[in-house]
Amino acid sequence: MAATQVIRSEWTKIRSVASTVWTLSLAVVVTVGLGILISALSRNEFDNLSPQDRLAFDPTYISFAGMSLGQLAMIVFGVLVVSNEYSTGMIRTSLAAVPQRGTLLFSKVAVATALALAVGMVTGFITFFLGQAMLGDLRASLGDPGVLRAVIGGGLYMTLIAMFSMGIAAMLRSPMLSLGILMPLFFLISTILSAVSATKTVAQYLPDQAGSKIMRVVTPVNDDTPYGPWGGLAIMVAWVVAALLGGYLLLKRRDA
Repeated sequence: MAATQVIRSEWTKIRSVASTVWTLSLAVVVTVGLGILISALSRNEFDNLSPQDRLAFDPTYISFAGMSLGQLAMIVFGVLVVSNEYSTGMIRTSLAAVPQRGTLLFSKVAVATALALAVGMVTGFITFFLGQAMLGDLRASLGDPGVLRAVIGGGLYMTLIAMFSMGIAAMLRSPMLSLGILMPLFFLISTILSAVSATKTVAQYLPDQAGSKIMRVVTPVNDDTPYGPWGGLAIMVAWVVAALLGGYLLLKRRDA
């Protein structure tokens, strides 16, 4: 089957499954909604901040505060796109129709990535503009240094989270097992490691910690991260490539 036909087939699969549509919609709603709420709260609390905290105030990054929960939906989306066929047994039919396993996997990833990128970019810009509206006179402008990079970076971050989840799901094949690893990694392990001085250096190189650097415009006080925004995004891309390569190699070697 030609690659274009496989891509068309994967597009049909993804848009016909209600769960994928709902998870992408949830990613937008949660990220935008929390961003608005936290931006409004930050505006009200700004006068109570210490002079040091005021210097570190980052209106752009604050508007992306909802991303921490919005990425949850992107993780679920990435996992479901790949592992749904394994849980239903449809993967055998897909492999019979497309014996070239690499073509099947990367067509699926390409379609899902395009969707995630579109949703991520729309979410990033909507979140930024509405968040800045809530911040009032503390708001940042899209033309300010580093702001456009941060907004575009927010969309790229959401996309890479979904792609990383696809790679993990391709390796593990089970939606429950994939989510059982990804959820603690991003919402528990990463937070704990970054809070402990002995493991803080390790945490800086985890995909979420490194990738989220792209959304910062103002460098936090006492920030000793050894890389900048684009360096952090490059680290996250390396994690994504490793996960997808691992999924591809295991798909080639294992039975359906």
